Amino acid sequence: MRRWYPRRWPMRARALLALSLACGLAAFLLVRAEEARLAGLGPALGNPVPVVVAAEPLHRGEELAPDDLRVELVPSRYAPPGALRSVEGAVGRTLLTDLAPGEPLTATRLAPSGGPVASRVPSGLRAFVVPSGMPAGVVRPGDRVDVLATFGGQRPYTQTVASGLEVLSVLAPEAGLAGPAPEGPSLVLLVSPATAERLAHATAFGHLTVTIAGGLD
Repeated sequence: MRRWYPRRWPMRARALLALSLACGLAAFLLVRAEEARLAGLGPALGNPVPVVVAAEPLHRGEELAPDDLRVELVPSRYAPPGALRSVEGAVGRTLLTDLAPGEPLTATRLAPSGGPVASRVPSGLRAFVVPSGMPAGVVRPGDRVDVLATFGGQRPYTQTVASGLEVLSVLAPEAGLAGPAPEGPSLVLLVSPATAERLAHATAFGHLTVTIAGGLD
């Protein structure tokens, strides 16, 4: 009768098994060490606090809606000074700067509640209102537009008065005013003083037309 003997693993296989076990143990110890390090950093980073951040790309001049924002918890050490803690405190306010998704919203990035348009106009620029002649929703704050003027006379002609103007805000048509109601919303544009003079002249002596500039122009 033939006797059975346990099969011995080759030396190379045993070495590989030992190496695998050693690597697994080392990885386990490294993970535990990192967890312990992060746990030790907790007190140094501070407790998590709520911070309002942009939920999508937002542009200067936009009036904030609830869907534009979300709340994230961050260590208090990394919460920016003046960061808003609740979405409710920002809804209806107007942005003074662009915000990228996930970027914190601070009080300095918001125009004063009910504040004048002047609080949103950068130094050296002016706010000039022109009729858009477009349906509501076509133009949004942050868009760039060109303004053309058509002058009458024996030989009517059209020329570009200004191009690449930033839309600061969009004004809905007001009902109940004297005279014919404007076609579509009016646009508050950011312009230089010289451009404001050209627009005023074109408004007085011609008919204005607004066109939307492409994002790559």
